[in-house]
Amino acid sequence: MWLAVLCGLVIYKLFKCFFYDDDTMDLEYSDTNALFSVADRLKKLYGGNVYVGLRIPDADTGSRQSIDIVLVTKGELVVVSVKNFSGLVSVSTGGNWVCESPGRHRAKHHPDPAVEARKQASVLESYLGQRGVALPEGYITCKVILPNPKLCMFSESSFPSEVITYEQWVQLKPASKSMLSSWMKSAFRAEKKEMQESVHQNLDFILSTAPIWDRLELKGNKYILGEFLEFKGKQEDVQALRNIRRSKVSRMAIQRTSMFGLAPSRLQVLFAERDYRSEGGSALEWKEVNVRSSTEVLFQPESSSKIRKIKLASIISLTLSA
Repeated sequence: MWLAVLCGLVIYKLFKCFFYDDDTMDLEYSDTNALFSVADRLKKLYGGNVYVGLRIPDADTGSRQSIDIVLVTKGELVVVSVKNFSGLVSVSTGGNWVCESPGRHRAKHHPDPAVEARKQASVLESYLGQRGVALPEGYITCKVILPNPKLCMFSESSFPSEVITYEQWVQLKPASKSMLSSWMKSAFRAEKKEMQESVHQNLDFILSTAPIWDRLELKGNKYILGEFLEFKGKQEDVQALRNIRRSKVSRMAIQRTSMFGLAPSRLQVLFAERDYRSEGGSALEWKEVNVRSSTEVLFQPESSSKIRKIKLASIISLTLSA
């Protein structure tokens, strides 16, 4: 019996290697994973609430401004841009950042992240004002965090003051939770002003209901931000999933059962319908459907023009923006 099981495992692994086609194999997860890693550490260091992958409407351009992270505490609101750059980085005469890496024939040029972060902070402050929250002067600030240990900065003094280098990032301690270190204080520029509790609650509610990128959580602690498009698969499976769309569902989760590492032929898909009657304080009520594990999600990452086809068997959860 055990010999048959082992032979089955070997056959399955070989089949998976040669015939299992999943576009997630060629995705670059490092940038998005760095984003969520920074968000988790900010939450541990400073408490408060952390919002990831916001898409804030910009009234001036009629488009949406992507914001990596917003940290909200009783003392400040910080717009955080995460740049997972590697190699040697310098600032050109025009202010752009130039990244050079071994083995790369051509250097990559990036717009000044600090300028971008300031623009994001301005758009966010305007959006909050439109929704009824006027922040005290200096309360909202911005930072650019460089979390990649493989980054080397040439002429570090030429970089904007908003930049947190990798060395500074790893030196932050949980003990600084209630008081930012001196270099962070000067960078944040925020005077210690206590907001009224009602205003602070409104701020958190607005950010928790603001537009975001759709979010896929995959096996192996991998994330993708972008836009969910539709399901692909057998007609009966797609029909069973028809209610999972952003106007009705906020979150989808996958449950699987398997023996000895074998992939199940069917999966349990749980989804939580939106409750427009409350402000999100009530517990989610989950509904369930069963579909084939070969059913796919069509998803377009935010930084790519290519539409990805990702099997449900690779997915842990899907969060949809309203």
